[in-house]
Amino acid sequence: MSYTCPLCHHILTLSDRTYRCQNNHSFDLAKEGYINLMPVQHKRSKDPGDNKEMMQARRRFLEKEHYHPLKMRIAQICCETLAESQHRLLDIGCGEGYYTTAVASLLTKTYPDATTYGLDISKVAIRYAAKRYLNCRFSVASSHRLPFADKSLDAVLRIYAPCKADELARVLTDSGVVITVTPASRHLYQLRNEIYPNVRLHNEDAEMIEGFELIEQEKLSYSMQLTDGDSYDLLQMTPFAWKASDALRDKLKSATLFECEADFMIRVYRKQQTQ
Repeated sequence: MSYTCPLCHHILTLSDRTYRCQNNHSFDLAKEGYINLMPVQHKRSKDPGDNKEMMQARRRFLEKEHYHPLKMRIAQICCETLAESQHRLLDIGCGEGYYTTAVASLLTKTYPDATTYGLDISKVAIRYAAKRYLNCRFSVASSHRLPFADKSLDAVLRIYAPCKADELARVLTDSGVVITVTPASRHLYQLRNEIYPNVRLHNEDAEMIEGFELIEQEKLSYSMQLTDGDSYDLLQMTPFAWKASDALRDKLKSATLFECEADFMIRVYRKQQTQ
């Protein structure tokens, strides 16, 4: 299976480190091994996605393995959900590939010919992912314009990432699945309590994805013991970092211990059969 051209949607063929379609649109494979399928006209800014500071904070935090339980559970669910004849998976909004590589490692242990793709709009994040994790295929692309052919994927992993339901339905096979991760009610409660006077619990209602049926869901909850500035990195990788005061930033930077809840909802949706 190959990528499709983001300009004309024809299949891209790789030759001498260049992907080319029948209309002669070409995209070079970067030295790190990823492909940039984000044309300038599809960008809303010069460098879309998380900025370098957010990416570095997330990298430091994830490398401390505070989200290890989530990473391993996601990999298990991906492996359990895919049938023996179905093992082409795309991780949308994959960032630096923390979850992508774990999924790929477990999938290939079960299905040696499995292929795991990672996609993100951040070129900086994808460059890092492709350089570090050689068991995945990474691309810079929009989750709203997936560079994959119709019915070419067996599963899509979506951790907090947006994507149009019709795009998911288009690229997935008739029995394809979408695996989502969203915040459960008390996710990062203690951190949010430092920012907002009245903390609202996250809504745990299941998302309705048109064309898909919810077949499985579970909650994963545990307490994180954050030390040596890890809580500051956690703040920096969240959307509510913009709301934090300088006093809170200093407090988190110097905190020797900050206890915070991790609380996730993991759901599996299967594509509904059309009549």
